[in-house]
This record gives sequence, C-alpha cells and structure tokens, in this order.
Amino acid sequence: MILITQFIYLIPGKEATFEQFEELALPLIAKYQGKLLLRLRPGPDSIIESNTDTPYEIHFVEFPSENELNLFFKDETRKKFLHLKDASVRHSTMFKQEKF
Repeated sequence: MILITQFIYLIPGKEATFEQFEELALPLIAKYQGKLLLRLRPGPDSIIESNTDTPYEIHFVEFPSENELNLFFKDETRKKFLHLKDASVRHSTMFKQEKF
C-alpha cells in the first residue's frame, strides 16, 4: 500500500482554475484503485503553530501499489488537463510512504 501526502500551494487568485483541475483529476484516483482519504483546506483557526506558508489544500491518498500510482500520474485524461494545474499551483510538496 502506498500513501501520498501532498501539500498544495496556489498562485493567488487562481483558486477557480485549481478547482477545475481537481474536478477532473480527483475522480481518476478510483480508476487506479486509489482512495482519496482526506482532502482538507486549513484555515487560520486550524493552525496551532507554523514556521512556513500554509498550504491551500492538503491531500491524503492511498494506492494499492506503486504501479497504480504511476498509472494515475500517466493517465491520458489527467495529462490533458495538467495545464490547469500548472496555471494555478505555485508549488507542491509530496511525501510518499509504504504502509505495512
């Protein structure tokens, strides 16, 4: 089992563009037997302490194996809409780990 944690930082004012990408990309996770475990948008009231920028969203996703994760990233439908992600995401940080 592969677990992904992704912190997503947006370009200010590009929230709607990012949402368009998410509406198209997130449903594809299930196509590769993945599960979106949690998608959250931290607000100022939820931060106890921080020494960095607050991400726009945090995603926790699970895939049965590295193979399905790679297939998701290579999905042709997803690739058609990557321009929306590129136009809206300033940067992202992804952590990948195996679940035992």
